[in-house]
Amino acid sequence: MKLTAIIVDDEPIARNFLERYCEKTDTINVVGSFQDSETAFRYLEQNAVDILFLDVEMPGESGFQLMDKLIIMPKVILTTSKTDYAYDAFQYKVSDYLRKPFTYLRFQEAVAKINEAFKEKKEAPIKEDTFIKSNGKFIRLNYEDILYIKSIGDYVKYCTFDKKYIAHSTLKAVEEKMIDRLCFMKVHRSYIVNLRKINNIEDSTLYIGDSVIPISKLLKTEVMARINIAS
Repeated sequence: MKLTAIIVDDEPIARNFLERYCEKTDTINVVGSFQDSETAFRYLEQNAVDILFLDVEMPGESGFQLMDKLIIMPKVILTTSKTDYAYDAFQYKVSDYLRKPFTYLRFQEAVAKINEAFKEKKEAPIKEDTFIKSNGKFIRLNYEDILYIKSIGDYVKYCTFDKKYIAHSTLKAVEEKMIDRLCFMKVHRSYIVNLRKINNIEDSTLYIGDSVIPISKLLKTEVMARINIAS
């Protein structure tokens, strides 16, 4: 199965260059090519991809500004003619950093890292529970018992049917930890929910038991699509 990818670069020659490299591989399907971050962001609002080939310096928003706006982050390979952004790339945890002009061999090395990451993700055993530290104790929670997780500043609140646990963490860290759990999804900047526990959805609001949870406008389409997957 091929990984889907989009290319974001304001230079037509650079986009064509990458498209040809992708065509030479048998693991990547380019589904979009954009000359600016704003257009790419509108596409990513409605479509999930596996890989984002991203230039840094572009008219309008930079590549880093695009990443700042994304709620769901694909694997990112930065492509730039400068080395000044290596530290920033590290901070954003990009998969690789290609300095233009780069060879096909160097391109293959970057893609191989991502292929390996997806392979490991697919082969890794899926855990049925997790430990969280709450009130000085480590507590085992079965994923199936978690209704939703709410961000509250520097803490998160795990809500089950009959209990709530406060843990020191960020919602982003929780999301990364639960990335293999298809039944969990970030539906708002402050909420991750267990899609199997949703009672109903009305407009931009979902209901889990007595809890009323907002749905981000940017994520509503994907939430509706994912419900069928989690059922």
